[in-house]
Order: sequence, then structure tokens, then C-alpha cells
Amino acid sequence: MDYYTLKIGHIARRLPIVSISPKIKIASFNLLGDRELVEYIAQNIYKKIKRLDFDYLVGPEVKVVPLLHELSKLFAKQRYVICRKNIHAYMVSPIRSKYKPELVLDGRDIAEIKGKKVIIIDDVVSSGKTFSALEELMQMAEAKIIYQIAIFKQGEGAEKLTGVDFLYSLPIFTS
Repeated sequence: MDYYTLKIGHIARRLPIVSISPKIKIASFNLLGDRELVEYIAQNIYKKIKRLDFDYLVGPEVKVVPLLHELSKLFAKQRYVICRKNIHAYMVSPIRSKYKPELVLDGRDIAEIKGKKVIIIDDVVSSGKTFSALEELMQMAEAKIIYQIAIFKQGEGAEKLTGVDFLYSLPIFTS
């Protein structure tokens, strides 16, 4: 297997290069289980958004969850909101995005964020579809998005996005 060496500040990680189509490969990034990297990235995002007035951090499951948790600690926020990939039995009156990827917001979270200011956070953006689904859910929940940020942009789709900030870039490998 081939690897890409990611360097962020003093941290280096070997990311496996994986195929997503016959002619395209990406460096596969995953925050889960990497406390050092989560804390470092959270500090960098914190510095970037610390002056913003917001009520909730919002993101999609799963890989961005540890980052949302760490940021909620830095901002002394008691809650953050996760948009799930599926409706679960414990949910109360959930809403579902119409566009792919399909994301779900629990009705209890809708009640929390209605009329509130939110910051949307994701890990890697390539096409922007996840941000579109998150924006749709926030609109349906009547929450006001004040800022959107991702750790990485990867590819041409991310380059075309407006209104989304990025910390770093990840390469795409073509053959």
C-alpha cells in the first residue's frame, strides 16, 4: 500500500492512499482515535473562530465527533449537535435532508437550535454535498449558520465552494 505523509504543525501522520474510482485515489484521513491530532486541530479552529458569537457547533457523524467534543470543551459549550446518517428508534420527530448524503436531525436537537446561531464543522470536503445537506437541515430547523469550516479541502469540488473556510488541503492522485 502507498501512503501520503500528512504534516500539520509538529504532527506527522501516514495516510493510506485508497482508490475511490478506477482513476482517482485519495489520502484517507480519519480523526477517530487520534487524540493528539484532534486536540491540535481543535486549537487551530478555536483560534480562528474564538471571536464569533454562536450558540452551537454542528457536524455530521462520525469522524468529526471527537473534534466537536474537544471544541465544545474549549468554548465551554455544554452541548453540540450531530446530524446522523440514519433515523434511529430513540429519535423524536426527526427530519431528513432531501439531498445526498442523507442526514438526519433529531427533533430534540431541532428544538435546541431553532432560532440559534450555529457553526458547521466537518473533517474533509471534496464535493461539498455534506455541507449542502447540513445547510438544508439547519434551514429546516430554522437555525442561523454564521460560519462553516472544514479541516481539509480535497479536490476541485471543494475549490468551488463559497462560504466554507478550510485549514489545510489534501491531495488527490490521478492516473
